[in-house]
Amino acid sequence: MIAVFPNPFRDNGLEITRQVVELLRREGAETAVCPVFAEDAPEAIPADVETRPFESFADACRLAVVIGGDGTILAVARKLYGRSVPILGINLGTKGFMCALEPEDIALTAQAARGEFKISRRMMLDLRLLRNGECVYTDCALNDAVLRGYVDCIQLTAWCGETRIISYSGDGMILATPTGSTGYSMSAGGPIVEPSASNIILSPICAHMIGARTFVLDPSRKLYVRAERLHGRRAYLSVDGNAGIDLVNGDILEVSRSEHHALMADMGLHSFFDIAYEKLT
Repeated sequence: MIAVFPNPFRDNGLEITRQVVELLRREGAETAVCPVFAEDAPEAIPADVETRPFESFADACRLAVVIGGDGTILAVARKLYGRSVPILGINLGTKGFMCALEPEDIALTAQAARGEFKISRRMMLDLRLLRNGECVYTDCALNDAVLRGYVDCIQLTAWCGETRIISYSGDGMILATPTGSTGYSMSAGGPIVEPSASNIILSPICAHMIGARTFVLDPSRKLYVRAERLHGRRAYLSVDGNAGIDLVNGDILEVSRSEHHALMADMGLHSFFDIAYEKLT
């Protein structure tokens, strides 16, 4: 079974989706269309397109074709967490760093249906939000976890084990994977890291501190970031760009490498360096 995950706000009328489904079915592949974000606007799904909940066939899924941008892939990666299902992205977004194909390349989805692709394993982060010693929230990130203030500067301190890494007042902090290094982390002055690498990237956001720099850490490290001195100032945690979770003074975010990976289908059209040069110049 191949799941096709279109973003109906990117693929108007699901025209690309229809073409992809037809190509896959010509290859003899059983397919199901599972729109992403459709709950926000059910009318965006044409009445003649049959859809199916992913959960109804998740165990039989062998490939996920995602039609949208990086945000759509991040949403699908959350659905696939813990499952060994490769993701083939078709870019209808603005950057599309995680997408293997552009719309003009969709004929290659037939090759993907035959398993003719390489696997790029992408590190993920496991997250636990601790409040007064109790875990109040857990999540996973393919791109990043962001702690930041709504308006005011906030105080943040990060530790690696018992050792303090950095403490500063600023807009916030980003904990990113190599896959997420070309996103918010890069905009905040962080490095570009090859996505197949394994590192935890800590990037301060507008730190009120001359010596504040990004740290690229060994993936075996377990990090702790504490929100301090909020005193009525509002701050939040956002994971992979999702809606923020409000923080309270003294909250600690625990960050560690996940035992699970996101699997990206690489069709071999372009190297990461080609993509970075093209999309960042």
